[in-house]
Amino acid sequence: MSMSVNIVVVDDDPGFRRIARLLLTARGLHVVAESEDGASALAAVRAHRPDGLLLDLHLPDHDGVAVARMLREEDRPPRVVLTSTDAQVWSREELDRAGVECFVAKDHLFDADLRGLFAPSAD
Repeated sequence: MSMSVNIVVVDDDPGFRRIARLLLTARGLHVVAESEDGASALAAVRAHRPDGLLLDLHLPDHDGVAVARMLREEDRPPRVVLTSTDAQVWSREELDRAGVECFVAKDHLFDADLRGLFAPSAD
């Protein structure tokens, strides 16, 4: 019996949120909320306590790395997968410090092991 993995999708593009929801659902993940900016993402995390966040780098109010840093302050921060159409500009060390699990370019999401990226650690 597999446990449900709950995800919040954060992107200011409603079309991308729809595609991401379809991809995540097809991989057996459960999208519990969608957010269009950093402030609503933080509110969604507090309301739903998801296992993971598919987080766009470019948001209207904050960049995704700043949102990830804010999430580190939560009691049980979700696993953060950062995404963007741009090439990654952050070093692995910067992403680690921000609490970002990994970066996946938007055009590679279809091929990414989304279930593996968001699966809870076996700590």
